[in-house]
Amino acid sequence: MSHDAAAYDDVEPKAPGMYFLRDALDCDNLGVTVVEADAGWEGMEHDHESDGQEEVYLLLDGSAKLTVEDETVDLDPGDAVRVDARDSRMLLFDADDSRMVIAGAP
Repeated sequence: MSHDAAAYDDVEPKAPGMYFLRDALDCDNLGVTVVEADAGWEGMEHDHESDGQEEVYLLLDGSAKLTVEDETVDLDPGDAVRVDARDSRMLLFDADDSRMVIAGAP
């Protein structure tokens, strides 16, 4: 088969509002996550130095802040940010009914 399809809301969330699609789409390297969150939702601070995975954060709806190392980037719908694998990052949503897509690969 040359393609795989999945609806993110059919996938069991890994954490409240976090839908990981890598397995559902049978991806070898690419990770795709959809996050649905309300104001105050905060992700854990992390990096991907050990696996070399850079990530792109694309805000679709709402408002969010992405802290990369010591710099905070304010995100509005349509904004995207790429983060190097070695850099620490943490995500915080500022508005109810926010939605974001995160894609990452080594």
